[in-house]
Amino acid sequence: MSTAPVGNPAGLPAWTTRPADETAVQNLTDALGCPQAIAQILVSRTISDAAAAKTFFTPTLDDLIDPMLMLGMDTAVARIQHAVRSSQPILIYGDYDVDGTTATVLLKTAIERIAPKETPATVTYHVPHRIREGYGMQNGVLGQAAASGVRLVISVDTGIRAFAAAEEAKALGMDLIVTDHHLPDGVIGIPAAVAVLNPAQQNCPYPFKHLCGAAVAFKLAHALLLATTETEEQRAKLKRGLIPSFLKLVAIATIADSVPLEGENRVIAALGLKDLRNPVQPGLRALMQVAQIPINRPPTATEVGFRLAPRINAAGRMDIAGDVVELFLTKDPARASALADKLNRLNDERRATEAKALEAIEAQLAALRDSLGDYLAECIILDDPEWHRGVLGILASRVVDRTGRPAIVMTHEDGHAHGSGRSIDGFHLLDAISAVHEPLTPSDAPLFSRFGGHAHAVGFSMPSDRMPLLRERMQRYGAPRLTGEITAPPLECDAELLLSDLTQSFYDWLTRCEPFGIGNREPVFLTRGLILSAPVRFIKEKHICLPLQSPGLQSSGTTNRISALGWSRTTDWPARCAEIGLNTGSQLDVAYRLKAKTNPQFPGLELELVALRPA
Repeated sequence: MSTAPVGNPAGLPAWTTRPADETAVQNLTDALGCPQAIAQILVSRTISDAAAAKTFFTPTLDDLIDPMLMLGMDTAVARIQHAVRSSQPILIYGDYDVDGTTATVLLKTAIERIAPKETPATVTYHVPHRIREGYGMQNGVLGQAAASGVRLVISVDTGIRAFAAAEEAKALGMDLIVTDHHLPDGVIGIPAAVAVLNPAQQNCPYPFKHLCGAAVAFKLAHALLLATTETEEQRAKLKRGLIPSFLKLVAIATIADSVPLEGENRVIAALGLKDLRNPVQPGLRALMQVAQIPINRPPTATEVGFRLAPRINAAGRMDIAGDVVELFLTKDPARASALADKLNRLNDERRATEAKALEAIEAQLAALRDSLGDYLAECIILDDPEWHRGVLGILASRVVDRTGRPAIVMTHEDGHAHGSGRSIDGFHLLDAISAVHEPLTPSDAPLFSRFGGHAHAVGFSMPSDRMPLLRERMQRYGAPRLTGEITAPPLECDAELLLSDLTQSFYDWLTRCEPFGIGNREPVFLTRGLILSAPVRFIKEKHICLPLQSPGLQSSGTTNRISALGWSRTTDWPARCAEIGLNTGSQLDVAYRLKAKTNPQFPGLELELVALRPA
């Protein structure tokens, strides 16, 4: 299976097919009885034998990794057990996004479960306010906790760079356990805590390194619950009941945090999505209802990522993220319904705020196009004091979608710039801002007041008057690294098909490869030489529908006609059609994702356009 380009019109990325050993593909096709294109997808994703394919298609709880393999887990479990036995108040220090709020719920629930009924654990939580406090642990909050009698603080989805907070906790007489997934400081290392749980830290033997923050908290919760079981029957009950219940929230966080859906993350996401069908917990049920996700079937990763997650995140973006924790902890259906409705309203407010900011962003991008052409090789940096800090990450993602470049979006308040960045494959954004942060001369000051993140997403704050320095340093850093191979990568297709291959049986096999996301992207297929059988139909003036058919006659019973929809989120499809000069009878090569029609009155399959070119 060649990776050579399958055609490259001038000015457009090449189209390639993913590499897959032909012998391995045929062997897997025969072993599974699946379409060859499905076997090709699996082999190209390093799944080349029937046993590995079975695990991929049907992961089980037995595929979860032993939490005790994580460095520091035994110490963390022992310290929490001591706190529970000694009735020491415990504070969980969370974060305001999906990852941090769900992690808070999981760990609070687990600690309360391991406490004896006669002496229940005292577990409080603090979820910071995005605007008033910002990301990370604050000394003031720790001081208040110590004054209230807290003797153990456990961070979730934060803390790996909380060096000052760790020293403050120690000075206040409190122990600190850090659970996080963000990358540690490469120079200083990790904070001085009783235990640090993070598979990304140096010397951690945990074999899977890409868990989200809620998954790391889940590992601690799982270890705590296992430590309280004494018999096989108790362990089996835990496995049947509480662990699947926890995985629902961990799956939501895993999908929302855009970690790779491979390895253990795939197990978590697949099992969690399956158990999200008909949820019992009132808050989760109410949230799925306001998000208009049917509860008579498992939701898809797309539904979680684009319907559930934005509503959960809206609390931290626009108001108080603690509402999310309460939503997932309450047993009162009426209170759950009220909180879900509030999150829904906040999400509407977030969308309106985002739409207004996007108008200004489009104007700034137009100015950049006029002055820099294709933006040269730089990271896109935009700012406006009117933009809401709660939507900066979303705005940065939109800029990446529109430009194919890493993007940093900032707003200003009281002389400080607050920024959020998103990146593209091949450009490690945390490495970039770490590099530009360092002073160039002894008389220079560090660039940022605070920063953190990972390869694809970062957040920071800095004095506003240092923005020119940020632009200069990022351009210097990005110029040699943002090459054409990174900013205009070839379009990689998973397999080449005929329309007659697109049967319901093929689609059923394809759905077994879900959930899709980073690390297990939704397959893109290529079909050549399709005929536009009628004029292009425009939908709301910015989307398109193409009626396509195979050239020539097909044998009876096979598919030879299908509709292709182009949604103008990242591609201006009407402009693309005009550029090609589409007319009835035009012959096209089409790259697409295969979808089931959503209208039950018109069942069948359709194509979602990824790219289009003359045959």
